[in-house]
Amino acid sequence: MAVQLPDVGTTTRNPLEPLNADEIRRASEILREQRDLGPTVRFVTVALHEPPKQEVLDHDRNGGQALDRGAFVVLYDRGHQQTVEAVVSLSSGMVTSWQVIEDVQPSVMLEEFFSTEEITRADPRWQEAMRKRGVTDFSLAMIDPWAAGYDIEDPQGRRLIRPLTFVRSREDDNGYARPVEGLIVLVDLDLMEVIDVRDHGVVPLPPTAGNYVPELMFDDDNRPAHTRLREDVRPIEITQPDGPSFTVDGHAVSWQKWRLRVGYSPREGLVLHQIGYEDRGRLRPVIYRASLSEMYIPYADPAPTHRIKNVFDEGEYGVGLLLNPLELGCDCLGEIHYFDAVANDQDGQPVVIPNAICMHEEDFGVGWKHTDFRTEKVEVRRSRRLVISCFATVGNYEYGFFWYLYTDGSIQFEVKLSGVLSTGAIPIGEEPRFGNLVAPGLYGPHHQHFFNVRLDMQVDGERNSVYEVDAAALPPGPDNPYDNAWVTNKTLLARESEAQRLIDPFVARTWYVVNPSQVNELGQPVGYKLMPGDNVLPLQQEGSQAFSRAQFAYKHLWVTAFDDNQRYAAGDYPNQHGSPGGLVEYQKADRPLEDQDLVVWYSFGAHHVVRPEDWPVMPVSYVGFHLKPVGFFDGNPALDMPRSTPACHPGDGHEHGHGNGHGATGQAAAHHDAGHGTAGPAAQ
Repeated sequence: MAVQLPDVGTTTRNPLEPLNADEIRRASEILREQRDLGPTVRFVTVALHEPPKQEVLDHDRNGGQALDRGAFVVLYDRGHQQTVEAVVSLSSGMVTSWQVIEDVQPSVMLEEFFSTEEITRADPRWQEAMRKRGVTDFSLAMIDPWAAGYDIEDPQGRRLIRPLTFVRSREDDNGYARPVEGLIVLVDLDLMEVIDVRDHGVVPLPPTAGNYVPELMFDDDNRPAHTRLREDVRPIEITQPDGPSFTVDGHAVSWQKWRLRVGYSPREGLVLHQIGYEDRGRLRPVIYRASLSEMYIPYADPAPTHRIKNVFDEGEYGVGLLLNPLELGCDCLGEIHYFDAVANDQDGQPVVIPNAICMHEEDFGVGWKHTDFRTEKVEVRRSRRLVISCFATVGNYEYGFFWYLYTDGSIQFEVKLSGVLSTGAIPIGEEPRFGNLVAPGLYGPHHQHFFNVRLDMQVDGERNSVYEVDAAALPPGPDNPYDNAWVTNKTLLARESEAQRLIDPFVARTWYVVNPSQVNELGQPVGYKLMPGDNVLPLQQEGSQAFSRAQFAYKHLWVTAFDDNQRYAAGDYPNQHGSPGGLVEYQKADRPLEDQDLVVWYSFGAHHVVRPEDWPVMPVSYVGFHLKPVGFFDGNPALDMPRSTPACHPGDGHEHGHGNGHGATGQAAAHHDAGHGTAGPAAQ
């Protein structure tokens, strides 16, 4: 049975607690009172102004007085085409910083997305292009605003967006089944008007529907064709009779031996702070701050409609603004604790996303096991993990962001990709070169998804080092007389210029983050290793927008010296910027990294060659990485997990692992699935 838990504990105002609705409202009021904002000023972002890391650490260690509570605000003045960053002290009620940022465009606001739909539908040139395609009911047009990217043909200094058009055949129909190929619109968001419409020629709208809701998916013209829902799906119930093993105090979480804080930002979405592990009475830090720093999605089709699909979902839109209100039993199963997220609208008023972040624990199968065949004695322990997750809908695509903490001391980050393809139309009988057919006259273009996760490491303290570790076979000789010997070679990444690395599965490459000042009982420096999962590199070549704008994706691992102001892999303002900076600029300082306060940035990608099975809604695919302790503990940290009490279901021959609340009924690992939620306005 799925149960929503009440809040546990009391709410405390920690320096890293996300802003609440009252604080967002107050920050906006202070700015209006102390600055002449004018009627054309819009609030792009109102978020927590995180205190400097060292101040937070000193505060925690010394138990000092409360730190200044602040809001970081990005403003955009349409009348003067000006971007401003402000810091507001909520403690003193003063604007403490005001800085005009030249030659940038902040992320697109939700209100701008929705206005783009209305503006596009009302444009006579767009209407004429739609009539050429046999569309006269413009209310059925589905307008997906795409970030404009960077193009030398774009008018200089304008704030732009490029909407693409799809057509529903009726209300609630899947409009992505009928893309309007070759119609490119350019909208000026300052003037709120269409400034260009280019029609590259009519391609017939695909003839079949592509619906996935039960009310519509059994129609004769739907692809794929189904006649009924499955009837052999029996319930799986996740039960914890004694409640969950975690406790929550505000946004502070304790689970098993893990301690952490759950955070949120409108740009990054889910953020984790101060991840530590309690080891025999001592809380040992592992990561100070973990966040998704950027996403980049380039498409492979050079056709006019698709070459503009070239987006930074975080820096151009804001992942946190697009989070779904999660639904019990659909997105999350089991004993759930939810965290609301509080963002802002363009007037600076709070917008609450209820149940934006979900937390629960899962049984995860066998954690460790050994059978002594001589004595026939068996020891087996179940593994479980704490799951902290959210889902963002970016137009047609769904992204689930999942952090997992395990009882063996390991950490995993996983992205789950689902949603609907951003499709193209092609004359029936033709084969697309840069994509694959999913229905008659309908194809999905090839594309890639790149993610970068920023890990502000704190392995047993702030001063860490990073080693690249490769396996290597020894050459035949005295040290390898039987040709079977291999070793691991560790290379210190001593400076930022040396710390831009690629994965290499042929040598089982990993990267160790160690604390050279702390050793385990074997005399080894304590550490964690980053273990890559599936990964790719961008296929866009030099001269492409990707090459100039998304340099972070062309290396898998970056390490930089810590800087409070360096947080985003593609820079602070990638929107309409030809070379927005970020990691490619941060590393130019070539700062030393040995025994330093450092940040590890890991880039990973999903390579999507579209297949018919991706239509009309994509099965979830997975991509991510692991962090595993290496010498951090003196042995297996899950050794102290209690035995499970086995339970059998008599008479049917099926055994079920329950026991002490340790494990879920029927060993069901309650994975999230892309499901219900609000659809964001940006597309992919």
